[in-house]
Amino acid sequence: MPPAVATPEPVVESARYEHMLLEFLAYLELERGLSRNTLNAYRTDLLQYGDYLRERGADATSVTPGQMAEYAADLASGDPGERLASSTIHRKTAALRSFYKHLRREGLILDDPTSGMSSPRRSRKLPNVLNQSEVSLLLSSPRGDSPQTYRDRAILEVMYACGLRASEVVGLEMTDIDTHEGMLKARGKGNKERIVPLGRQAIHAVTVYLASGRPRLVKGKPEKALFVNFRGGSLTRQGLYKIVQGHARTAGLDDRMSPHTLRHSFATHLLAGGCDLRSVQEMLGHADVATTQMYTHLSGQQLKDIYFQTHPRATSD
Repeated sequence: MPPAVATPEPVVESARYEHMLLEFLAYLELERGLSRNTLNAYRTDLLQYGDYLRERGADATSVTPGQMAEYAADLASGDPGERLASSTIHRKTAALRSFYKHLRREGLILDDPTSGMSSPRRSRKLPNVLNQSEVSLLLSSPRGDSPQTYRDRAILEVMYACGLRASEVVGLEMTDIDTHEGMLKARGKGNKERIVPLGRQAIHAVTVYLASGRPRLVKGKPEKALFVNFRGGSLTRQGLYKIVQGHARTAGLDDRMSPHTLRHSFATHLLAGGCDLRSVQEMLGHADVATTQMYTHLSGQQLKDIYFQTHPRATSD
């Protein structure tokens, strides 16, 4: 009888690592309620880390702080044109910290090798923002009386009226919007719900869509989603992106436009109009007011531009 063949150690470690990773992702989804996009990003980042360990014959549960520092340095290395952005490195190191915190909580490790790990400061890149004239151009782009036109007009009005993320727009259900009270319920990151007011023009656009657009798209089919595609099914993020980009091209704004641009414009215009920071934070669904504060830089720049355009002694010698 031939002797039993031992399973190669790297294969054993690889399977063990994948099991720990799956357990960690399940924890993030079921207990932390993280979004599908965040889960996918963490999965990609930690699979990359697993490949790094496997190439070096290392075990995730016995990695030293020195080895972790080497991995961080490896992430930051590369030619300038091929180097990872600081925001990407920040996300990857955050994934590792969260992963090892989970392993320690589960009793799989005693010491956390990421405790002394540093990550680069994320550069605060100010987002693209439309001025009010450009927003008007975009919102007036959907023309005609087709059901898609009514839908697109309602989508753009709601995005600008409420500052919604793309995922929140496509996640809206029929029961989430109340045109009589002028309120909308959005589900943000971590499935957290918030109530956001709707303006008159958004209410009008949604009312027209519900009366003359959506019924012609769903054709009597039961569908919970508020915004639907031409087949009557739930609109996807990719479908939303195409809608926004199409109308941005019509308005001559395609080089400055993404679905998130209306969210940025919403926040900036509210602050420039005198809305307080905490209220804007609540409407955007930001967990930390520091995230909302970047829009004060944008509105401050707008005030500076207006000052130099209008003050009689701002530019005179």
